[in-house]
Amino acid sequence: MDALTDFLLELDALKLVNRRTYIAGGKRLENSAEHSWHLAMACWLMANHLKRDVSMEKLIKLALVHDLGEIDPGDTFLYDSARNAAPDLERKCVARLAAHGGNTISDLAELWDEQELGNSREAALLKVVDRLLPFLHNLASHGQAWKDHGITKSQVMEAHAFIKDVEPDIYAWFLQNLETAVNNGWLLKN
Repeated sequence: MDALTDFLLELDALKLVNRRTYIAGGKRLENSAEHSWHLAMACWLMANHLKRDVSMEKLIKLALVHDLGEIDPGDTFLYDSARNAAPDLERKCVARLAAHGGNTISDLAELWDEQELGNSREAALLKVVDRLLPFLHNLASHGQAWKDHGITKSQVMEAHAFIKDVEPDIYAWFLQNLETAVNNGWLLKN
């Protein structure tokens, strides 16, 4: 039990990782543990809404392990120039967690790799929903995080472009709301 409870406290550290996404219309910044829970719920809801043939158990597991790699290096903002280095740092953290004596999830590292690489139906849907949630939070906060960091429409377009091929209906919704954000001054035109 001691090793298991020690591991649970290791996982609890995800609550200390702050993101740059504002929740509740701008009340405060979200932490990565909250994001993981919200991502799991959103994936479940979205899979049902879209009637996708996915393993719900796998989808939820992928969502729950999605941000564990941020425990050591922290969250890397989507528009950060250091974004390309993040997967390697996060993979090292996940390897450390997977090797922990209290970890009873034998496929922890494999699940994390699957969600990172996006090579299954579940991982592809997760990636779409993971991009959608911060976008939705920015709409709800009138672009607070975008304004904080001087984010432009072209940056948001580039970061969300892959959705067009994976979920065209979601992409159409995204484009409509992107224009609303620009027209309302929540996002720089370019």
